[in-house]
Amino acid sequence: MGEGMGNESQIMPYISSANISCGFHAGNLDTLKKTIELALANNVAVGAHPGYPDKENFGRISQMLSLLEMAELIAEQMYIFEKVAIPLGAKMHHVKLHGALYNDCAKDEALSKIFIQTIQAIDSDIIIYGLSGSKTITQAKILGQPFANEVFADRTYQLDGHLTPRYLEHAMIHETEEACLQVLQIINNQKVNTIQGDPITIEADTICIHGDGENAIEFAKAIHKTLKDNHIEIAYT
Repeated sequence: MGEGMGNESQIMPYISSANISCGFHAGNLDTLKKTIELALANNVAVGAHPGYPDKENFGRISQMLSLLEMAELIAEQMYIFEKVAIPLGAKMHHVKLHGALYNDCAKDEALSKIFIQTIQAIDSDIIIYGLSGSKTITQAKILGQPFANEVFADRTYQLDGHLTPRYLEHAMIHETEEACLQVLQIINNQKVNTIQGDPITIEADTICIHGDGENAIEFAKAIHKTLKDNHIEIAYT
């Protein structure tokens, strides 16, 4: 959220936590402030959503950074988030990386380690949202940082547990019913179907809906209703 889509007020009533852009891949200080205010009004936990500094490509193209540059990139965006959040009375609940930065860390042990260490140096209580079963989650476990296995309602999966790259066909889920069924399958069966046709085991603590998706509002409403109808509690720790 806070990425300039303008749909935050319509989505907030249906979610429990929001990943809010810090202005590097999208948005600015004004959108950050307004989104945090909306989250507070709806009792939604707020988290920093750091990305590569690349608004032209919405942070979805990888960049070659040293580990020191990676640490500085994440720390700077967390500082920006806290500078806006603290005067509003908001506390950073979690950190979730954005786009290519998220995927790069999910696959790279060294990047994941520096990411976790950077968060840990700032606040050892902040929860890491990372791709379920990824290097990010593994490093959080090793280093003792709180974490949440993240799964996706609007993305498809590969056999190795990673998300289908956006440049491939069928990377996104566009049908509301399909998104709801995927969420229920993950929660109830700890399984998700892959585009190769075989299901894989997956663990879920938090579900992501992309706020910039064309069906984001509809997905949020439908998934919220589906979870409630199936007596699944929506909450954050």
